[in-house]
Amino acid sequence: MSEVPKGVETAAIIYDFDGTLASGNLPEHSLLPALEIEPAEFWSKVKAEAKLRDADEILTYMHCLLARAREKGFQLTRQALERHGSGIPLFPGVEGWFDRINDYGRNKGLKIEHYIISSGLLEIIEGCSIYKRFKKVFACAYTYDESGVASWPASAINYTNKTQFLFRINKGIDNTWDNSAINRWQRRSERHVPFSRMVFLGDGDTDIPSMKMVRYQGGQAIAVFDPKAWAKEAAKGKLEQLIAEDRVDYVASGDYSQGSVLDVTVRGILGRMALKPDPLLPRTEGR
Repeated sequence: MSEVPKGVETAAIIYDFDGTLASGNLPEHSLLPALEIEPAEFWSKVKAEAKLRDADEILTYMHCLLARAREKGFQLTRQALERHGSGIPLFPGVEGWFDRINDYGRNKGLKIEHYIISSGLLEIIEGCSIYKRFKKVFACAYTYDESGVASWPASAINYTNKTQFLFRINKGIDNTWDNSAINRWQRRSERHVPFSRMVFLGDGDTDIPSMKMVRYQGGQAIAVFDPKAWAKEAAKGKLEQLIAEDRVDYVASGDYSQGSVLDVTVRGILGRMALKPDPLLPRTEGR
């Protein structure tokens, strides 16, 4: 973990990926078409299979992708999955977002770190142009056999176990496997990023536990919606419910451009963090 300069606080912006940084579900853009799978039919089958077998839905969708690839003779390698990530259509302004927000944070005395916690496929995210912008990406991933073909889920991130990765970020643990470190007691003042300096961006139901956890611990949660889906009543209803049930602090369209509602909202949150350090931590010298 790199040392933060004296007088500088670390803050984390944590994103879901599907529907938060890009439209739709990651496999739908090119992977499912390559496997000759109709998206609505695929997700319906996944839900039915999970219910039938009393199984985890995320593990089920990963298994169904593997089964379909084998059926079609498709080599589901890491390189193939990365190629399917290279053309993911990102929301407006995402490409320039990171430099601009990092500069803003720096001017406020904050070191901004960006993370992803997603139920999408890590290998597809690795193929995206913005992958290297993140300090760590926690996502579903496969293990690979001796010929480099996906053979078994290595990690599966579902609705509720997303929250464990918030604690990994909180404690500065940059892996999925180390359960001893995450369960080890650590003084609040020694933690890498206090929850009160976290901002979580998500798009809906799968992010509710993470939104609730971050807010409960003093951080902020923003519900991001796909501007192209705004005309749909279902999209409006989902956001209305998130607000009514007090799940989020703010709602904004997935426009990351300079001067957008989302841009102004995140900058405002970071500015407030800079003015109000965590009350349960010793004040940084010079603040």
